[in-house]
Amino acid sequence: MRLTRTWLALTGVAAVVALAGCGSGGDSEAAVPKTATGSLEHLAAEVKCKPNMQTDADEIRQALCKNTAGKFVLATFATDRGQAEWLAGAKDYGGYYLVGRKWVAIGEEKTVTGLQDTLGGDMQEGSEHMNPGGSHNRGSHDG
Repeated sequence: MRLTRTWLALTGVAAVVALAGCGSGGDSEAAVPKTATGSLEHLAAEVKCKPNMQTDADEIRQALCKNTAGKFVLATFATDRGQAEWLAGAKDYGGYYLVGRKWVAIGEEKTVTGLQDTLGGDMQEGSEHMNPGGSHNRGSHDG
């Protein structure tokens, strides 16, 4: 009986140690930097691109950018609500989105992943209904 209690106790300790190691988050969370903030020009400077302004309105500022990661669109928003509404409509077209507080970077998956190394943010993928099997960015068209 004593051997059984010892065995159960050791098994319980081993299970707790194993579960604690699995749920730690690991290096993947540590690899993403704190999400950047600032103006469109500040964010563009962080990722070493010169923004080509396309829209400069009170609610949204949007520019085309290109750096070593590739081509992408960078947009900043006046309000969180404006950003959320814009994202809800934009995601219907597929694509990859790097989302920060009041800013979004849009481009191919590899480009947006490269931007995340500097800007932080959350990776999101647009709707697959436009191109079953994944984002339209996996295609060969220029966008």
